[in-house]
Amino acid sequence: MDQEAVAGRRVSALLRVLPALLIVGGVLYDLLTPRAFTAIPFFTAAPLVAAPLFPLLGTVVAGAVALIAAFAVHMRFGFRLDADTLTEALTVAVVAVLAVVLNRVVLRGDQRLASQRQIAEAVQRAVLPEPDDRIGGFDIAVRYEAAQKDAFIGGDLYAVQDTSYGVRLVVGDVRGKGMGAVAAVAVVLGAFREAAEQEPTLEAVARRLERALAREGTRREGLDAIEGFTTVVLAELPHGDGIVRVLNRGHPPPLLLCPDGTVRALPAAEPALPLGMGELGSWPDRAEETVFPGGATLLLYTDGLSEARDRYGEFYDPAARLAGRAFRVPGALLSALAAEVRRHTGGGMTDDMALLAVRRP
Repeated sequence: MDQEAVAGRRVSALLRVLPALLIVGGVLYDLLTPRAFTAIPFFTAAPLVAAPLFPLLGTVVAGAVALIAAFAVHMRFGFRLDADTLTEALTVAVVAVLAVVLNRVVLRGDQRLASQRQIAEAVQRAVLPEPDDRIGGFDIAVRYEAAQKDAFIGGDLYAVQDTSYGVRLVVGDVRGKGMGAVAAVAVVLGAFREAAEQEPTLEAVARRLERALAREGTRREGLDAIEGFTTVVLAELPHGDGIVRVLNRGHPPPLLLCPDGTVRALPAAEPALPLGMGELGSWPDRAEETVFPGGATLLLYTDGLSEARDRYGEFYDPAARLAGRAFRVPGALLSALAAEVRRHTGGGMTDDMALLAVRRP
């Protein structure tokens, strides 16, 4: 278990006992100070702290115990229903009732959030179904990390398709967020799955994606219709050839992790514009071929990985961080990357991150 998880559990455990600690602290404060001093702030804080952390019964119990404690501390002076005692008791009772109301509001908000989260998860699963662990003789792993906690819909995409031409892959990043980006992701992935089966070359696949995104752009309005674009990297792993072909359209270059621990970036020899920007210029797409030895892993990712910054503004460098390391399975590689990026950014990622790793056994 990493340090973040341990720290998170410790904080969670502390919060769970905080109402009790406040009540005990209030009792001690009242016993150890002159009568003119009051522990009411401790007793009123206890049910308020319990409200967002506990179910209804826990909140009611915290309020009741705080009210009993408020009465009990006066017993050392003799049980008298004087103005001070009644005022303090009434204050604790009113705050306890408010805590119950707050608990109900928080519960309804959590229920709505859970419903929205379930919808978002369903949309993402439909648009980005997780591929099998093994496709065409290759070990496969994917991972999607949202920039914000409990946010699931973004513009990053990935897909793996086993075809007669080999296993074909795509990783990309659609400009924008929300349902508009999801619609564009669906268009690109739909076009990729169809083109990957039908087109004999990666160059032809890229042209099909360009046309599909152009058609989608005509249906958009405003700024997205003018500036919408998608960066993608396409890869092809021919069956039994021990090579990988890569075609890059404005996307971060894939990394090839060799069995001896060396890491090679696979940048495009001739940089190309992203999909959807064909009006700015035209050039022939060109796939580049590289040896893909047994035991090596190909890592494709979006810029949420390479542009993740720490508090000093330093980017996370995956090539440097992975050099000299070996991972037996792609899933372990992606888990390590996700954990390291969270530590690097302090948990404050500003962009979604999609990862796809393919290992040749």
